[in-house]
Amino acid sequence: MTFRCAALIPSRNHARALPTVVEAVIAQGLPVFIIDDGSDSPTAEAIAALHAPERGIVVHRLPENQGKGAAVCVGFRLAQAAGFTHALQIDADGQHDREALPRLLALAKRYPEAVVSGAPLYDGTVPTARKVGRWLTHVWVFVETLSFRITDSMCGFRVYPLAACRELLAEESVGARMDFDTEILVRLFWRGVPPLMLPVRVTYPPGNTSNFDVWRDNVRITRMHTRLVFGMLRRLPQLLRHRPPHLEPSTHWAGLAERGAVWGLRLVAGVSRGLGRRAGMALLIPVVAYFYLTGRRQRAASRQFLGRVLRHPPSWRDTARHTLDFAQRALETVAAWDGSLPTEALIVPNSEMLSDPRGAVLVVSHHGNVDLARALMAPALRDRLTVLTHTRHAENYNRVLREFAPHAALRLVHVTEIGPETIIALQERIERGEWVAIAGDRIPVLSQGRVVSVPFLGERAEFAQGPWLLASLLGCPVRLLFCRRETPQRWRLSLEPFAERILLPRGQREAAITELATRYAQRLEVECHAAPSQWYNFFDFWATGER
Repeated sequence: MTFRCAALIPSRNHARALPTVVEAVIAQGLPVFIIDDGSDSPTAEAIAALHAPERGIVVHRLPENQGKGAAVCVGFRLAQAAGFTHALQIDADGQHDREALPRLLALAKRYPEAVVSGAPLYDGTVPTARKVGRWLTHVWVFVETLSFRITDSMCGFRVYPLAACRELLAEESVGARMDFDTEILVRLFWRGVPPLMLPVRVTYPPGNTSNFDVWRDNVRITRMHTRLVFGMLRRLPQLLRHRPPHLEPSTHWAGLAERGAVWGLRLVAGVSRGLGRRAGMALLIPVVAYFYLTGRRQRAASRQFLGRVLRHPPSWRDTARHTLDFAQRALETVAAWDGSLPTEALIVPNSEMLSDPRGAVLVVSHHGNVDLARALMAPALRDRLTVLTHTRHAENYNRVLREFAPHAALRLVHVTEIGPETIIALQERIERGEWVAIAGDRIPVLSQGRVVSVPFLGERAEFAQGPWLLASLLGCPVRLLFCRRETPQRWRLSLEPFAERILLPRGQREAAITELATRYAQRLEVECHAAPSQWYNFFDFWATGER
């Protein structure tokens, strides 16, 4: 299937953020159709002023307000008449993270038969009533599709295959207003169009004007769900026989959506803090069971890893224990940061290395619980440690952790890519005798092919070049840091030497990095064999290329 995409921006009295949204879309090389859904003056005049066909911007005005869904359908017809195969829908009020546009479009281009939709990661600006209403709609959509694959049906940030939409709209009636986004996604699912959900940040802009009519639109949505439930029952045999194919949207760890709502994380953490970790774990068991049953990709990744490390096919008990261990790790981290765990719970056998006054790069991993070690370290040691991290895929968890322990976020540096300014700032820290921690077992979001392939648990896997390049630039010692749970109440921190200095000879740099990554992978294997369930990379670690 070919892929020619245009952008559709329905707008009803939204003009303030609209120029910025249009420019972001134009920057991706997409022509834009702005559908003015009967905006009032002077907003209508401001929208009309954006009309610039020479730049690929077309403003189409509906004289009377017909509803968001009707406006999008008009945009479908305009885009298809102009020869486009796909349509990007994005709201005009600027609430969607425009940095996600390249990822959304790349996914749609890779899977042109799918509808690719944003799965919102909300910040604190979202109104509570909206969150509750969306959650209720999500539950109904799970029932209507007999599936958990549509994790958010109300996000107006998606790419549609126009041919499938044309056939649907020619044969079935779809809601014309705020019920449109959900209803068209469910009906496309019924027709076998696979959904792909991409995590995107969503912010409600200050002073934003909402076109949601609390009474009328809630009545429309209630009627819509009633129609869809009865429609599902009529189609039940067909729905069970013909399910949309499962697509794998990403093998990169950052492409996986964070699963779990903030309120749920707060509840479990609060119970654990007030009644103890046993009570928290008891509450976690049904939650973990839900995510275990619905997390198909995570279960597959767990089976893949455990099969390699155990050297026999894992049972469902093995993978369930692996998932439960991951949830337990979160509770342990909160307990460590809020003081519920004593510092004596962390055993440090080689403490002489902690007294080395020199700065160093610490290569850590997602095996064990390094964050717990950071929490239980003596304050003077913790103040020496700066952690380079990518937190967007775990924003809810990090938000809850900050609420229970605000100091947990100190000395965390969020990085997507390390540039010259970051290197200079880190060099200053090293010169002050500080430590810089970087993960060696995950490929950065913008790795641009800076990976090496080395043996790991019986098969070649890609490891990032970043830690070794960083250590070479900083010209300092390199240490490996692991923190493994030995008993329910005790963890062992291992801080060990790796190299006094990383030298990457010109013309032999990749060979030198490959040797370093191989040594690191061999050491990581030891930890994995010692505690298989404490491996927390729930994605295809042995995938190549996209990872």
